[in-house]
Amino acid sequence: MKCLILFLFGIIHLHFSQELRIGILRDYAIQRSVVSYNQGSYSLFGDTLLLDSLFEHQLFEFQTDENSILVKKGVQKIGYFNKVFLIANDSNSSFTIVSKIPQSKERKYKGNLEIFIQKSKLQVINVVDMDSYLAGVIESEGGAGRDIEYYKVQGVMCRTYALKNLQRHESEDFMLCDRVHCQAYHHMLRYSPKIQDAVNQTKGEILIDSDGHLAGTFFHANCGGQTSEAAYIWNKNLPYLNTFIDTFCIYTKQATWEKKILQQIWADFLVDKYNYPIYDSVYGPLIFSFNQSERQAFYHSSSLGIPLRDIRDQFDLKSTFFNCYPEGKYVVLRGRGVGHGVGLCQEGAMRMARFQFSYKQIALYYFPGLKFIQYDNFLKLKNQNKVEHLFE
Repeated sequence: MKCLILFLFGIIHLHFSQELRIGILRDYAIQRSVVSYNQGSYSLFGDTLLLDSLFEHQLFEFQTDENSILVKKGVQKIGYFNKVFLIANDSNSSFTIVSKIPQSKERKYKGNLEIFIQKSKLQVINVVDMDSYLAGVIESEGGAGRDIEYYKVQGVMCRTYALKNLQRHESEDFMLCDRVHCQAYHHMLRYSPKIQDAVNQTKGEILIDSDGHLAGTFFHANCGGQTSEAAYIWNKNLPYLNTFIDTFCIYTKQATWEKKILQQIWADFLVDKYNYPIYDSVYGPLIFSFNQSERQAFYHSSSLGIPLRDIRDQFDLKSTFFNCYPEGKYVVLRGRGVGHGVGLCQEGAMRMARFQFSYKQIALYYFPGLKFIQYDNFLKLKNQNKVEHLFE
């Protein structure tokens, strides 16, 4: 039977080239989940035993039981296992999964499923091919109804980012997760066939930097009219991630925002954490007032040592690009943009695509100095120590 399961994994590997292991439902400490049919058919394995098949109108339940997984089909107990595998019988199969304890929304995914116990909760892994993963990420991150050139640039960026970060969760026995710090992956492609077309038309394409490395293809929702230096957010400069004025996003829906915070809460944070000099003749009167005509890294001055990114995190602000002033008992913050501001501005890129810029023009507008290359060619040149020659 062990030979059989290895054989089946081999068949699936042939179907699903460039196979990825993605941790899903990572926002939940899952104690009980239910998997049901969506399309195609699946074989269910408990450890090395073939247990059953998943067809239409069927579902399986998995729940923690000390260090084992209790598997049930409806109300019928099937058994206790260390690992459970749901293996697709064809490349178009997909399943529906939901966490019941705690409760989550239903999600649909293509590919295979693996479940095991880790730290007293169910760890759920979607084993999926790169192209299906990218299609799900692009729709999760950018939504449906966009121009295909936008989807193309997002596809190249997401592929590059995934390949660059494949070892991020290696210690947890998967590669990437479904959270935004890896890339949002909340479901398989559902609504926009155009996304799959974009992935297919840019198949294998990545972006590399002048040092011959996979580029850091960061993106955010809206830069508010000016992108951010990478060093403002992560204390690390990258030559292709410099700040610049971006006029493509300034009239879009997320370009501006406003928030009010009680002055006492604002002052307590700045004084308690950063020893803000409230009695200083210069900075004291400015504790509630700040003007940022261009993006900065620090509140008022680097000498105060108050990074704007820390203020954003503390008060759950949409961005670090804000001005503020006192009004009654509040500090009023008027900001621009959504997200960290580094790299590609999604709403700006969407507008560029509507103006019929190509995906390569869009990418190089936000990442000047990078080069497009097929991943297979990149690996060949890397093995020959010739990648840097592309920039000569």
